[in-house]
Amino acid sequence: MKHALVIGGTGMLSGVSIWLIDNGYHVSIIARDAEKMKQLQKEASSSSQLTPLLVDYRNNDKLIEKLKVTIKQNGEINIVVAWIHSIAENALQSIISEVSKESNSWELFHILGSRSNLEEIKNKLAAPSSIAYYQVQLGFKTAGSQSRWLTHREISEGVIENIKKKKQVLIVGQVEPWGNRPN
Repeated sequence: MKHALVIGGTGMLSGVSIWLIDNGYHVSIIARDAEKMKQLQKEASSSSQLTPLLVDYRNNDKLIEKLKVTIKQNGEINIVVAWIHSIAENALQSIISEVSKESNSWELFHILGSRSNLEEIKNKLAAPSSIAYYQVQLGFKTAGSQSRWLTHREISEGVIENIKKKKQVLIVGQVEPWGNRPN
Protein backbone atom coordinates (compact mmCIF):
# COMPACT_ATOMS: atom_id res chain seq x y z
CA MET A 1 0.00 0.00 0.00
CA LYS A 2 1.20 3.50 -0.79
CA HIS A 3 2.02 5.64 2.25
CA ALA A 4 1.34 9.39 2.54
CA LEU A 5 2.39 11.83 5.24
CA VAL A 6 0.24 14.93 5.73
CA ILE A 7 1.43 17.71 8.01
CA GLY A 8 -1.55 19.77 9.11
CA GLY A 9 -3.92 17.08 7.91
CA THR A 10 -6.73 17.63 10.43
CA GLY A 11 -7.38 21.28 9.65
CA MET A 12 -7.27 22.99 6.29
CA LEU A 13 -5.81 19.85 4.68
CA SER A 14 -8.37 17.43 6.13
CA GLY A 15 -9.96 17.08 2.69
CA VAL A 16 -6.57 16.02 1.30
CA SER A 17 -6.18 13.42 4.06
CA ILE A 18 -9.62 11.94 3.32
CA TRP A 19 -8.97 11.99 -0.45
CA LEU A 20 -5.67 10.15 -0.04
CA ILE A 21 -7.34 7.46 2.10
CA ASP A 22 -10.15 7.13 -0.47
CA ASN A 23 -7.48 6.70 -3.17
CA GLY A 24 -5.74 3.76 -1.55
CA TYR A 25 -3.08 5.42 0.60
CA HIS A 26 -2.24 4.68 4.16
CA VAL A 27 -2.09 8.22 5.59
CA SER A 28 0.04 9.25 8.55
CA ILE A 29 -1.09 12.65 9.83
CA ILE A 30 1.00 15.01 11.93
CA ALA A 31 -1.26 17.17 14.09
CA ARG A 32 -1.39 18.67 17.56
CA ASP A 33 -5.13 18.59 18.27
CA ALA A 34 -6.38 15.19 19.47
CA GLU A 35 -10.04 16.21 19.12
CA LYS A 36 -9.61 17.23 15.47
CA MET A 37 -7.82 13.93 14.87
CA LYS A 38 -10.73 11.98 16.39
CA GLN A 39 -13.16 13.88 14.17
CA LEU A 40 -11.09 13.10 11.08
CA GLN A 41 -10.95 9.42 12.02
CA LYS A 42 -14.78 9.40 12.16
CA GLU A 43 -14.96 11.00 8.69
CA ALA A 44 -12.44 8.62 7.09
CA SER A 45 -13.87 5.79 5.01
CA SER A 46 -11.30 3.48 6.62
CA SER A 47 -9.80 4.62 9.89
CA SER A 48 -7.46 1.61 9.71
CA GLN A 49 -5.70 3.43 6.85
CA LEU A 50 -4.93 6.41 9.11
CA THR A 51 -2.09 6.71 11.60
CA PRO A 52 -2.36 9.69 13.97
CA LEU A 53 0.98 11.28 14.82
CA LEU A 54 0.12 13.67 17.63
CA VAL A 55 3.19 15.87 17.89
CA ASP A 56 4.08 19.53 17.74
CA TYR A 57 6.41 19.69 14.74
CA ARG A 58 8.40 22.46 16.44
CA ASN A 59 9.79 19.72 18.72
CA ASN A 60 12.33 18.30 16.30
CA ASP A 61 13.35 15.25 18.39
CA LYS A 62 9.76 14.09 18.89
CA LEU A 63 8.95 14.80 15.24
CA ILE A 64 11.80 12.57 14.06
CA GLU A 65 10.81 9.87 16.56
CA LYS A 66 7.21 9.84 15.24
CA LEU A 67 8.43 9.70 11.64
CA LYS A 68 10.66 6.72 12.37
CA VAL A 69 7.78 4.87 14.04
CA THR A 70 5.29 5.45 11.21
CA ILE A 71 7.81 4.45 8.54
CA LYS A 72 8.63 1.27 10.44
CA GLN A 73 4.94 0.42 10.92
CA ASN A 74 3.53 1.54 7.56
CA GLY A 75 6.42 1.37 5.11
CA GLU A 76 8.30 3.95 3.11
CA ILE A 77 6.57 7.25 2.41
CA ASN A 78 5.63 7.95 -1.21
CA ILE A 79 4.11 11.40 -0.84
CA VAL A 80 4.40 14.22 1.69
CA VAL A 81 1.93 17.10 1.84
CA ALA A 82 3.41 19.74 4.13
CA TRP A 83 1.84 22.87 5.56
CA ILE A 84 4.41 24.06 8.07
CA HIS A 85 4.42 27.48 9.67
CA SER A 86 7.62 29.52 9.51
CA ILE A 87 8.01 29.29 13.31
CA ALA A 88 9.28 25.73 12.80
CA GLU A 89 12.38 26.48 10.73
CA ASN A 90 13.86 22.97 10.87
CA ALA A 91 10.72 20.83 10.62
CA LEU A 92 10.58 20.46 6.84
CA GLN A 93 14.30 19.77 6.54
CA SER A 94 14.02 17.11 9.27
CA ILE A 95 11.09 15.51 7.45
CA ILE A 96 13.00 15.52 4.16
CA SER A 97 16.04 13.93 5.79
CA GLU A 98 14.10 11.26 7.64
CA VAL A 99 11.82 10.29 4.73
CA SER A 100 14.79 10.21 2.33
CA LYS A 101 16.61 7.68 4.55
CA GLU A 102 13.88 5.11 3.90
CA SER A 103 12.30 6.17 0.60
CA ASN A 104 14.20 6.04 -2.67
CA SER A 105 11.98 8.41 -4.62
CA TRP A 106 9.02 10.36 -3.35
CA GLU A 107 6.95 13.50 -3.90
CA LEU A 108 6.80 16.60 -1.71
CA PHE A 109 3.89 19.01 -2.05
CA HIS A 110 4.94 22.09 -0.10
CA ILE A 111 1.97 24.29 0.85
CA LEU A 112 2.91 27.95 1.17
CA GLY A 113 1.18 31.14 2.20
CA SER A 114 0.29 34.04 -0.05
CA ARG A 115 3.29 36.13 1.01
CA SER A 116 5.85 33.39 0.39
CA ASN A 117 8.74 33.95 -2.00
CA LEU A 118 8.53 30.65 -3.85
CA GLU A 119 11.89 30.85 -5.60
CA GLU A 120 13.73 31.78 -2.41
CA ILE A 121 12.11 28.91 -0.50
CA LYS A 122 12.94 26.43 -3.25
CA ASN A 123 16.57 27.60 -3.37
CA LYS A 124 16.99 27.29 0.42
CA LEU A 125 15.58 23.78 0.52
CA ALA A 126 18.24 21.11 0.72
CA ALA A 127 16.37 18.36 -1.08
CA PRO A 128 18.03 15.33 -2.64
CA SER A 129 17.41 14.68 -6.32
CA SER A 130 15.22 11.69 -5.41
CA ILE A 131 12.43 14.10 -4.41
CA ALA A 132 9.90 15.46 -6.89
CA TYR A 133 9.25 18.89 -5.35
CA TYR A 134 6.03 20.84 -5.97
CA GLN A 135 4.82 24.12 -4.49
CA VAL A 136 1.21 25.06 -3.84
CA GLN A 137 0.76 28.71 -2.95
CA LEU A 138 -2.44 29.75 -1.20
CA GLY A 139 -4.00 33.05 -2.16
CA PHE A 140 -7.40 34.65 -1.90
CA LYS A 141 -10.61 35.03 -3.90
CA THR A 142 -12.23 38.22 -5.15
CA ALA A 143 -15.78 38.93 -6.22
CA GLY A 144 -16.34 42.46 -7.38
CA SER A 145 -14.83 44.78 -4.79
CA GLN A 146 -14.87 42.14 -2.05
CA SER A 147 -12.11 39.67 -1.27
CA ARG A 148 -11.78 36.76 1.13
CA TRP A 149 -9.27 34.11 2.12
CA LEU A 150 -9.66 30.60 0.75
CA THR A 151 -11.87 28.08 2.54
CA HIS A 152 -10.48 24.77 3.78
CA ARG A 153 -12.38 23.04 1.00
CA GLU A 154 -10.87 25.30 -1.69
CA ILE A 155 -7.41 24.73 -0.24
CA SER A 156 -7.84 20.94 -0.20
CA GLU A 157 -9.25 20.95 -3.74
CA GLY A 158 -6.25 22.96 -4.97
CA VAL A 159 -3.75 20.62 -3.31
CA ILE A 160 -5.56 17.55 -4.70
CA GLU A 161 -5.51 19.15 -8.16
CA ASN A 162 -1.76 19.49 -7.95
CA ILE A 163 -1.28 15.96 -6.66
CA LYS A 164 -3.09 14.86 -9.84
CA LYS A 165 -1.46 17.32 -12.28
CA LYS A 166 1.99 17.61 -10.68
CA LYS A 167 2.61 21.23 -11.66
CA GLN A 168 5.88 22.62 -10.30
CA VAL A 169 3.96 25.64 -8.99
CA LEU A 170 0.22 25.91 -8.52
CA ILE A 171 -1.44 29.02 -7.14
CA VAL A 172 -4.80 28.36 -5.51
CA GLY A 173 -6.94 31.46 -5.87
CA GLN A 174 -4.94 34.58 -6.62
CA VAL A 175 -2.02 36.40 -5.03
CA GLU A 176 -2.14 39.49 -7.24
CA PRO A 177 -2.88 42.28 -7.18
CA TRP A 178 -1.61 42.17 -3.62
CA GLY A 179 -3.58 45.27 -2.74
CA ASN A 180 -6.83 43.33 -3.27
CA ARG A 181 -6.12 40.80 -0.53
CA PRO A 182 -8.50 40.66 2.45
CA ASN A 183 -7.59 42.66 5.52
